[in-house]
Amino acid sequence: MLKAVDVMTKDVATIRSSATVTEAVKLMKARDWRALIVERRHPQDAYGIITDADIMGKVIAYGKDPSKVRVYEIMTKPCIVVNPDLGVEYVARLFADHHLLQAPVIQGELMGIVSASDIIGKSKFVELPRTILLEQELQEAIKKSHDICARTSPRSEECAAAWDVVDELQAEIAHQEAKRIEKTAFEEFCEEFPEILTRKECDEWCSG
Repeated sequence: MLKAVDVMTKDVATIRSSATVTEAVKLMKARDWRALIVERRHPQDAYGIITDADIMGKVIAYGKDPSKVRVYEIMTKPCIVVNPDLGVEYVARLFADHHLLQAPVIQGELMGIVSASDIIGKSKFVELPRTILLEQELQEAIKKSHDICARTSPRSEECAAAWDVVDELQAEIAHQEAKRIEKTAFEEFCEEFPEILTRKECDEWCSG
């Protein structure tokens, strides 16, 4: 699974909250950036962000003089930050839920910035959608569970652990597709081999 660190842009600029919007615009134009990260004043302070949309909607749209407007007046602080190990599809979901186009990638310190353009341009969602990969993992996990249960015992800890992996994968797929699981793979296993496990045991396993 691609992570935020795999698609982020490392070339990121910071700016002081006391800087003017004119200074911010000059910095953004110099490298064709669409957002700047606002520096923290101390280690316990939060990062902020100022975007081209902020400048457009809060300065230009009202005819304000950018040399007299300070970054802190239009920035978002604290801003939503992304962990570098977060999967790309979850970054995309975070962006969708909070109407974001960019967010800093931080783990202790500023590592980069990830944008919607990075996600679309650098991820492999067209060639390898996450749901397809998860479905492949699920089928492999189901086969492995059958093999382990046949080799050990349907009542063994190894068999139970294998089906736990299957349950987790099914839950993740259901969450991705926003649908309810009607019947788990383990419930199907119980129906396929009723002579191996009693209904009571299947119900106990399925209920955790």
